[in-house]
Amino acid sequence: MLAKTKRFGKWFGLGILGAVSLYFVAIWVGSSIPRNSDWVEPEEGVTIYIGSNGVHTEIAMPIESETVDWREHFPLKDLRNPNRDYTHVAVSWGEKRFFLETPTWSEVDPFVAIGSLTGGQALHHAAFYVRPATSDDFRAMRITREQYTTLAKEIIADFPMAEDRNTYPGYGSYDVFYDAKGSYHIANTCNQWTSDKLAAAGIKTGWWSPLPGGVMKWVADVPQP
Repeated sequence: MLAKTKRFGKWFGLGILGAVSLYFVAIWVGSSIPRNSDWVEPEEGVTIYIGSNGVHTEIAMPIESETVDWREHFPLKDLRNPNRDYTHVAVSWGEKRFFLETPTWSEVDPFVAIGSLTGGQALHHAAFYVRPATSDDFRAMRITREQYTTLAKEIIADFPMAEDRNTYPGYGSYDVFYDAKGSYHIANTCNQWTSDKLAAAGIKTGWWSPLPGGVMKWVADVPQP
């Protein structure tokens, strides 16, 4: 009986390892297949930024442009410090409980993290910046005004009805959370959201990118002027 239990444990462990390996292979393949493969960065247009903290990606955009004034959708009054001269707002999407209960990586609750992968309600995170600088993890990308208009519409389409859009305090004085449409799960992550929004605007990105590397690999690491 003990021998059978050991054999079962061995094969079960190998099965889990194989499933995890297959998942990461699928991620690599899926994120390497381009959408909008003929897209090239225009010489003129709107400069946006794609940021990554190694786990989570965001899309940073000018607060105000001919296309959209993001203060109409993410009011500065919702911030603890609304009086700074913010120039950009970075928008991202993620699972509600994980977002709200994990202000720092040292406070990650494994049960909350695992639970978010099985499905959870979504939130938008809006973080406001003052003249952000480019870096390896915060890369500039120029897109046409038409593409930016589509990108903005795609993000706004995630907003629920006004009466259903609650606001939640952010981690600091410069950020805030809002209810968003959609359900977060292991195949539809914050990074996939970023990839999908870029793809919908006609920008080259990977087909399936649940991890940040699958998003950032399509963004040039040379800062644009």
